[in-house]
Amino acid sequence: MRIFDPHIHTTSRTTDDYEAMHAAGVRAVVEPSFWLGQPRTSPATFFDYFDSLLGWEPFRAAQYGIAHHCTLALNPKEANDPRCLPVLDELPRYLVKDQVVAVGEIGYDSMTPAEDTALAAQLQLAADHELPALVHTPHRDKAAGLRRTLDVVRESALPPDRVLVDHLNETTVKEAKDSGCWLGFSVYPDTKMDEERMVAILRAYGPEQVLVNSAADWGRSDPLKTRGVGDLMLAEGFSEDEVDRVLWRNPVAFYGLSGRLNLDVAATDATHEGNSILRGGA
Repeated sequence: MRIFDPHIHTTSRTTDDYEAMHAAGVRAVVEPSFWLGQPRTSPATFFDYFDSLLGWEPFRAAQYGIAHHCTLALNPKEANDPRCLPVLDELPRYLVKDQVVAVGEIGYDSMTPAEDTALAAQLQLAADHELPALVHTPHRDKAAGLRRTLDVVRESALPPDRVLVDHLNETTVKEAKDSGCWLGFSVYPDTKMDEERMVAILRAYGPEQVLVNSAADWGRSDPLKTRGVGDLMLAEGFSEDEVDRVLWRNPVAFYGLSGRLNLDVAATDATHEGNSILRGGA
């Protein structure tokens, strides 16, 4: 089983996770930029973070045979902090980088006017740079958040078929599917979706334009949840082709819209800017 995790925050994970992911069949990931868990205090902290997603993290992933790309953006939560807003002016110089396959995560957290502005501005940046967009739907008031998201997408220059609406569930999947957007589902140990609910959605709505991710980060999460979904799909009678479509071909098709997706894992030097993932004598 080959797996492409289309939304995982590997910066938050250890090399043990990379090793386990590769053993489970993960051969490619996309890492969206997101918040740290505590407030950033200046735009410069974003730029260091973006640089790590373009350099150090692809280096780490390659050590375990995994192709790493990223999406970059001012995330919804920090769009409310005036200290962070200058990031929007600097994003264009990052969005031209080869490793960037979408603008994201953008969208809503608390559905504030500041989030409206940031979402609209970054959808325009995606259109300007001929990139797709990864949109985060809020964890609270999901149905209202999805409708507000889709309204902004319809008003933007970016067609719905270049938008991935993520963190969907049973209450939002039909409206998102009807919009023409790609459908993203995050499978978690306790919240969002689990394997059984995900398989039920696939049975009800089919595998077309569906992406399943672990969204694993620094909180309680599991980078092997994608494999769990694939195993359960097979156990529940889905074909190997359907599993491959959901866990590999769909994310390849969506992020391939960027024209930048490269799934070859190139050999790397022993170090990145003088640093390695080894400890001790190395």
